[in-house]
Amino acid sequence: MPDVSPGTILVSSDLSCPWARVAVHRLHEARKQLGLEDRVTLDHRAFPLETHDGRPTPKRLVDAEVAVLGAIEPGAGWQLWQSPDFTYPVSTLLALEAVQAAKEQSLKASERLDRALRSAFFEHSRCIALRQVVLEVAAECDGVDQEALQAALDEGTARRLIFEQYHAAITGDYAGSPHIFLPEGTHLFNPGIKAHWVGSRETGFPAVHADRPEIYTDLVRRAAAAAS
Repeated sequence: MPDVSPGTILVSSDLSCPWARVAVHRLHEARKQLGLEDRVTLDHRAFPLETHDGRPTPKRLVDAEVAVLGAIEPGAGWQLWQSPDFTYPVSTLLALEAVQAAKEQSLKASERLDRALRSAFFEHSRCIALRQVVLEVAAECDGVDQEALQAALDEGTARRLIFEQYHAAITGDYAGSPHIFLPEGTHLFNPGIKAHWVGSRETGFPAVHADRPEIYTDLVRRAAAAAS
């Protein structure tokens, strides 16, 4: 299991994962409601599903998950893909790299870019596989230096981190995306949600049979307590 600094919540996920979209949104909202935005920081780590599965994540799979998860957490911001299908991102590796590269500025810069990239994909149907789009999203983020990020991407300073983090995940028995870790050792896969698939992964759809969003309040409180 990874070492997690006091006052930090480690989030291992993919940017195109709808379940992670819910988890990250709920962490941000719980932290805001508790007034702990200055005491708790999210440390995003890459779990690239395309590397894990050996293929781009199918659009039909994401669409099926969005239709279900958008109903249980509408505040996260969703829409089914509205741009032309040929612009649908087949990779999140560059966007994941950008989130890691932003850590050279600060963890806060990294978490802001992470959330903005998720919104760009799920809410605004933007192709976050493109360098130009990633940099445009960065320019729109308060606290993110777009020029410094561009230089980091051009130099590839964070590229190796994506695969180091993925290797750590698969050798550490992480369950997938999202997997969340706290400083005191607690870790949860897809916190608060229990779901199953109806039919096959290729043609079916998810069904959520339990959802406890209040668990995120507890997670944030425990991360803050570890920093006391």
